[in-house]
Formats: sequence, C-alpha cells, structure tokens
Amino acid sequence: MITTGALAGVAAVAFGMALSPGPNMIYLVSRSISQGRTSGLVSLSGVALGFLLYLTAANLGLSAVFTLVPEVYLTVKLAGAAYLGWLAWKALKPGGISVFAAQELPRDSTRRLFTMGLMTCLLNPKIAIMYLSLIPQFVDLDRGHVVVQGFLLGGVQVLIGTLVNGLFVLAAGAIAVFLSRRPGWLRAQRYVMGTVLGALAVRLATDSSRPTAPA
Repeated sequence: MITTGALAGVAAVAFGMALSPGPNMIYLVSRSISQGRTSGLVSLSGVALGFLLYLTAANLGLSAVFTLVPEVYLTVKLAGAAYLGWLAWKALKPGGISVFAAQELPRDSTRRLFTMGLMTCLLNPKIAIMYLSLIPQFVDLDRGHVVVQGFLLGGVQVLIGTLVNGLFVLAAGAIAVFLSRRPGWLRAQRYVMGTVLGALAVRLATDSSRPTAPA
C-alpha cells in the first residue's frame, strides 16, 4: 500500500526530529537519572501515547479545530512556549542544574510519571502540525485508503520517536556519570541545552503561521 520511498522519507524526518533537543527528551532524561530507567520508560509510555493521540487527531481531521478555532491553537502554543521557557530558565539561571546532573527529586508515582510524559508531549502542538504537513506529502491516492496510509506512515514516526527516546532513557545514567567526571562539559551542556530551549520557546511564541486543514 505504501512505497519504500515513502517509508524512508518519513523515517528520515522522524529520526532527525527525535535527535533534536526538546521537552520530551529533557523530561525523560531528567526523570531517568533521578528515579531510574524504569521510571523513564513509564514516562516514555506517556509520551508515546501523546504521539498516538496527535496522529489519530490528524488522520481523523480533528486537528482542523486548530484551523477553525485559532484561539485553541494559540492557547496550546503559548502553553508549550512557556513550558520550554521554564526549562530554559532552569538550565541557564545562576546555579542551574544540567539535565544530566544527578539530583534528588521527589519520587513520583507510576500514574504521575505516565501523566507527566503525556502532558509534556501534548503541550507541543507542533507535533500535530508535523503530522498534518509531513504525512500527506507521502500519501499516494492511487495506493488505497488515505487514512490507513496515514496511520501506517505516522506509525513509523511513533516507532522511531519512541525507540530513540528509549535509547536516551537507557543511556541517561551512563551519560550522567561520564559528564559528572568532566564539570566543564557538564556546564557547557547546560548552557547549550538552555540556549536551544530558549530559542525554541521564542520561536514557538512568535511564530505567526497558522495550521491549515488537510485537503
């Protein structure tokens, strides 16, 4: 139903997105270091559900609400920008702590870990826009039901995003140990990550583009 070229195209974009620093990666790494790999994987399951919810919404046309009611999109966008800005401030403020620095945090319950992972993903409306703008480029009207194609192609992004984030969860502890022995690297990582997150927050908050419903 879908071509190898379409799968490869979606996979390449999904892989690049998964490697880009963002709120999902920040939350998963910090939780894995502070509470262990199991907690990180529980949080990851919430993030994966967020991917699936946005994918379903995009394929069923529910994301058109962002187009029909711009206020909803604006509210979610500003909430996401505020969250990214808060993460950037935590990293850049005097005495800030790197995401890879071991620290004592209250141990959250499994339900809270899952919920926080889900909300971290849902607070980024650009994921929905990504599905609306990326997936249709690889859907072939001559190859069967477009909704089925959309779910199959979107499933590639969900799978790759989940696997890559899972690798960060599993490797977070080792990375933290490596950086803890190199304070200069740890400090540089904090400044770089904080700057990237701050730039993303500003870009998201000032982005004047509007989502368009799929044809």
